Amino acid sequence: MTQPTFKDNACDALKMVIDPELNINIVDLGLIYDVTLDTDLGLCTVTMTLTIMGCPLTDYLNEAIESTLMQLPEVNQVLINLVWEPAWSVNSMSREAKLELGLH
Repeated sequence: MTQPTFKDNACDALKMVIDPELNINIVDLGLIYDVTLDTDLGLCTVTMTLTIMGCPLTDYLNEAIESTLMQLPEVNQVLINLVWEPAWSVNSMSREAKLELGLH
């Protein structure tokens, strides 16, 4: 059995960050594209998108992501890299998230 990677652990932690409008975690929503760690600096970089540009929850999500990832022992700092390509779509969501929202 292989050990979970930092990305696995970070994504598991980020499942605790819930989008308050949809009541689904940001990982299952497909908002998280990548999570990396610079082990020398303890710098965790999250590459992510939002469902829409100008999302009113941007600050809330950034704070929730940072506070969640800062609880991981390897992380000293969090950088959020917000991208718009590829654009988010319903197809980015996990099967579970689609079922919760009634999208089959």
